[in-house]
Amino acid sequence: MYFIYSLLMGFAALLLVPYWLVRGVRHGKYLSNLGERLGFFFPALAKLPADSTGAIWIHAVSVGEALSSITLARRLKEAYPNRPLIISTTTNTGQALARERMPIADAVIYFPLDWTFCVRRALDAVRPSVVLVLETEIWPNFLREAGRRRIPMLFVSGRISDRSFARYQSYLGVFGFFLRPFLRNALSNASAFLMQSEKDADRVRALGAPEDRIRVSGNLKYDLELPAPTPLSNWLATEIKRSGRSPIIIAGSVVATEEPHALIAFGTLQGEYPKALLVLAPRKPEYFDDAAEFIDESHRKFIRRSQLRIPAPTQQHTLQPSDASTIPDDVTVLLLDSIGELASLYGLADGAFVGGSLVSSGGHNILEPAAFGKIPVFGPSMENFAEIAARFVAAGAAVQVESPEDAGVAWIQLFRDPERMKNMGETARRLVEDSRGATDRAMAELAKQMDGAVR
Repeated sequence: MYFIYSLLMGFAALLLVPYWLVRGVRHGKYLSNLGERLGFFFPALAKLPADSTGAIWIHAVSVGEALSSITLARRLKEAYPNRPLIISTTTNTGQALARERMPIADAVIYFPLDWTFCVRRALDAVRPSVVLVLETEIWPNFLREAGRRRIPMLFVSGRISDRSFARYQSYLGVFGFFLRPFLRNALSNASAFLMQSEKDADRVRALGAPEDRIRVSGNLKYDLELPAPTPLSNWLATEIKRSGRSPIIIAGSVVATEEPHALIAFGTLQGEYPKALLVLAPRKPEYFDDAAEFIDESHRKFIRRSQLRIPAPTQQHTLQPSDASTIPDDVTVLLLDSIGELASLYGLADGAFVGGSLVSSGGHNILEPAAFGKIPVFGPSMENFAEIAARFVAAGAAVQVESPEDAGVAWIQLFRDPERMKNMGETARRLVEDSRGATDRAMAELAKQMDGAVR
């Protein structure tokens, strides 16, 4: 079964080579980390002591998973200070955020491609005592090799989206004779499945996970810590006060082709609030230039984050106020062409739009603005966060809209009714606070696994 799976993986890789080459040349993706993905070398691991063993390995696919793992990573480092903490990601943006937001990690690496030789090299290099996979990335060869080495492997904050489950179901309907026993065998190598909800537990059970290893432990995303102020957030707070700009709209995690929708929503708001400022934060670096073109085509003046002169904390007492950038009065959009600075800006928002939702992308995490007591506004495509989105909307702690114009109208209505806006924001913050605890449950399960492992 695994041989056939590996052959299919190889065939798919051959088909994708032209795509990878084009993306690699244009955006610096794939090629720069290919050595790590193949398991040949891991520069970050070379800095560890030669005799270091018993590492704790956390795999967070991209930005969302990396953000949700920050509190867990910190708790693990506090509980097991003598064990190397290794963070892996699949995407470049996840890698950049992990390096920025998790300085406690002893190394940040790329997750290996799921061929046996790549997996073995990676496991030999990391030498983990346990592997924690955020959400539910099922890589059969990695699971099998970890099982062969008796390395406890836990799925934490496990989730199977409607889209993913429908895809699995369609494959099982056609290739069930092969895929069903294959999945059952692969999943039997995991030590525990800590799922976000009963629905997710039912879905991983339907895929073949052993019943006695499935738990419902909640969503790590609720345990996020409010980010500390950054030089950018401190500068923007001062600049807002100086210029009297209001309201401030943060449009975060905006995906490709969604930028015009965010600009239309903001334009609807500007009709009533001409001094409004939009902070537009594309999801990935490769969208930055396209976002700039969309803003330019909308005939708005804008400034890029990369153009700003913002003193670092060590310079705050040496630079004169005139040395720092200001936002000209005719600029209405700040393009956040950086990674790792969005979260702290939600604390300054009067209105928050969560991207990936006005196009068919499945949506993104609404909990970052909610934790600040901000009301998340998002579009109809929230399949990846369906349960959270429905819960917040039902509680009157978020607004779901059908169009960008509706988003603009929603903000206008909220700003006209400050008392309603305050109550909704407080409800959003309370929902986050009341839903914490997944990290504690993951730590308890990990302790049991570590006690039972011989390392």
